[in-house]
Amino acid sequence: MLGPSGGPPARRTVASLDEVHTTEDIPIPTDPLERVIGQERAVEIARIAAYQRRHLLLVGPSGIGKSMTAQALALHLERPQQEIRVVHNPENPERPTVQLVARDEVYQDRERARVTEGELIAPTEAPVTVAERLGYRCPRCSFYSLPSDRYCPSCGNVKQGVTLNQSGNPFRDLVGGILELTVPGGNPQETVRTTRLKNGVEEVVAYERAEDKIRLLDQRALERRRTQLKESPHKVLVPIDRSTFVMATGASETELLGDVRHDPYGGHPQLGSPPYDRVIPGAIHEAHEGVLFIDELPSLGALQRNILTAMQEKRYPISGRNPQSGGASVRVDGVPCDFILVAACNIQDLSHILSPLRSRIIGGGYEVLLETAMPDTEHNRLRIAQFCAQEIVTDGRIRHATKPALEELFREARRRAEAIDHRRNALTLRLRELGGLIRTAGDLAMVQGSPYIEAAHMTQALERARSIEDQVRDAFGSYEVGVRQEATEAQRKSLGYYAWNEHRDPDASGGYA
Repeated sequence: MLGPSGGPPARRTVASLDEVHTTEDIPIPTDPLERVIGQERAVEIARIAAYQRRHLLLVGPSGIGKSMTAQALALHLERPQQEIRVVHNPENPERPTVQLVARDEVYQDRERARVTEGELIAPTEAPVTVAERLGYRCPRCSFYSLPSDRYCPSCGNVKQGVTLNQSGNPFRDLVGGILELTVPGGNPQETVRTTRLKNGVEEVVAYERAEDKIRLLDQRALERRRTQLKESPHKVLVPIDRSTFVMATGASETELLGDVRHDPYGGHPQLGSPPYDRVIPGAIHEAHEGVLFIDELPSLGALQRNILTAMQEKRYPISGRNPQSGGASVRVDGVPCDFILVAACNIQDLSHILSPLRSRIIGGGYEVLLETAMPDTEHNRLRIAQFCAQEIVTDGRIRHATKPALEELFREARRRAEAIDHRRNALTLRLRELGGLIRTAGDLAMVQGSPYIEAAHMTQALERARSIEDQVRDAFGSYEVGVRQEATEAQRKSLGYYAWNEHRDPDASGGYA
């Protein structure tokens, strides 16, 4: 359906909560950045970062939309335009080279490769002599079977080769083919070349075994194959059709920077794998032309220096990282890694980010402190309702929520904003935990057979969604008493935490709860 001007239809919007009866009435934005709730400044900067290819550091507690912002930013990037290949180096196989291939050329290569694949035909469609030489047809009874069957399933005859003493063996019915000998070379052939007439012109064709089919290669396909054999063999390291979002949170050195697999045969030309075929890309290479997202950036420790080098050079070599491995002698220089770094961390971890890396982010991007609460206004309550609708649709296993249920959700969002962030007349933006509340209420509605999530389900979910610390306080009077009571005698003696609780005098410091 087209809009009034003949273009795409305008997205349906809801201006007020008065228009909402259930979350089914709330449209979900098609723009992924519009699905990020309450982080208008971060969303604005993310749009700029996507358009200008700038780095981004998002700071704030967990569950407020850092990873969602990074993924939405990646969806605003253009599709990758380069495929990265590793090419065999005949002069020095342990130093493969890198080749960048444009999108159009990749598609042309695929079309040429499709031509060399030939045409798959049934064995009965091939010439009789070809089917016999490939091992599909029995020369005695004309029965067709797989070439892996050496003996014909119909008559028991050896399908390939000329059998000696076939008629002169008087004990054939007793010992079968035990005393029979086949002429050397009687095994089925992998390929049979012959000629055929096509449009009155004779051409060379080849027939190849392809499991239960036969592959027919015409003269054009054969010529293309000869051309490919002359080209240097290569491996696609980073394909053209890839995601623009790569998550490297908690990645190891190998996962982040790439590696070269070990070859137990030492690259033997007949038994082993060539060095170029054992190269594995790292996350920094897979994120080329896209977004490299690293949550809890300080957890990478010393690997932050490698990230800094990759950001500066936009290229990073791949080499074997285990000195005991056969891949340790293989190195590929100049592998592209031109990515947008979107990093995230908590406020208390800022000091653990490598200073030069943070300087690189500031010099080529933005730092954004995300909000933990937003004012309690009609517009923002509608945004919380939109979040509820998004969670329900994303989950796919729970029902939509009624307006009274949304009112309960608003009350809980106000309570959490005041209790956690000490913000009055505000709504919390710690939405991950709020999403857990919605799912709990949805599960209750499903179990009870309700067509919608009602206010009562939200109330029950609030009781069930209480933290384990709150449950321990209710059961034991205080968290410390619960820990002390559940700890074994060995734990009390060996762990300082329990010992501290055991010997602490509550009266000396005014007590504890």
